[in-house]
Amino acid sequence: MIFKLKPVGKDYIWGGIRLKNEYGKNIPLSPLAETWECSVHPDGESIISDGRFAGQTLGNVLGKCPRFCGNKNPDGLPLLVKLIDAADNLSVQVHPDNNYALMHENQNGKTEMWYVLDADENSCLIYGFEKNFTKQEIQQSLSDGSITDKLKKVKVRKGDVFFIPAGTVHAIGKGVLVAEIQQNSNLTYRIYDYDRRDKNGNFRPLHIQKALDVMNLSPAPEYIPCDDKIITADYCIETICKCEYFNVKKLNLKNMFSLESDTKSFKILLCTDGKGTVSENDNIIDFRKGDCIFYAAYSEIAEIKGNAEILIISS
Repeated sequence: MIFKLKPVGKDYIWGGIRLKNEYGKNIPLSPLAETWECSVHPDGESIISDGRFAGQTLGNVLGKCPRFCGNKNPDGLPLLVKLIDAADNLSVQVHPDNNYALMHENQNGKTEMWYVLDADENSCLIYGFEKNFTKQEIQQSLSDGSITDKLKKVKVRKGDVFFIPAGTVHAIGKGVLVAEIQQNSNLTYRIYDYDRRDKNGNFRPLHIQKALDVMNLSPAPEYIPCDDKIITADYCIETICKCEYFNVKKLNLKNMFSLESDTKSFKILLCTDGKGTVSENDNIIDFRKGDCIFYAAYSEIAEIKGNAEILIISS
């Protein structure tokens, strides 16, 4: 079973227009900061846009057909996939792990990754701290406004991958466009927001004490990608990020690739460039840059044809 998804948009103050102009997101929001491409989160659920389930939310369909998620995911879809356009700096923030989030917020924590789709020449990300600090030093820097001096700024370019475990202080910088794969959570502790005001003229809330409770006070560890690249005349596929919550492969498609379903997990296909078709038996779906397709567990083999770059995401 394969079906294309229609995303939900978010108009956060730092967003831009690239998701509309370059990724075909016809969503009446300005700015358009994020599109939640594959989501069952109550803050924004994807809609199925074609086939027998057209017009229904993804969460509703997976609730009626839990086998679509695979036997590894008895509680439903555990991931959320986004496109993010940072026309301005995002707030400096941190996410709790599952233990803290369940105890204090009654929801999941949030480990995530970023795949950089594009970046301006001098764009940066904030990725952990420059060195080891004490909680007292960070608390003081938050009080006196010097926190940005302690954060590690990393220049980025198209194709970079960043793994952000729960507890890692981070922020996407101005001019960066990313695909984000994360746990199914919308829980963020904001620690610094450049003294900005929202569209109603109010400062956005900070969550200093909870952030101090959960943040890793050391530099973020360097993430080493898996070494499993396969190259043929038709495609190149490699794992770009793998952890206990998600497995993300990048497929550079030149002609055709056969995608096998399994009983353990669904797969999410996010097209980040190019175009093509994906077919399962007589069901053929056209896709282009920006489209997202859900490929259910227990499905038949799917044939992907075209010239495209696709992220293949599973749990």
